[in-house]
Amino acid sequence: GAALASAATVARRAQAAGLGVNAGHDLSQQNLPAFLKGVPDVLEVSIGHALIGEALYDGLEPTVRRYLAVIAAAAATA
Repeated sequence: GAALASAATVARRAQAAGLGVNAGHDLSQQNLPAFLKGVPDVLEVSIGHALIGEALYDGLEPTVRRYLAVIAAAAATA
């Protein structure tokens, strides 16, 4: 949507100025794939809040594995 397009524009401008781009807050397994595909060359994502919240229900190890799979899939298509 518009928010993702705006984030991508800001990321490209920051990178053009020589800045690294990190992202966080409100990223989850549901929106992380689209974010990583739509916003180029993000160096780091802060997903701790969502990860721990999901881990309370599903367990830490399976939740971390799912996040790693999401990130790997996004990296493979980049």
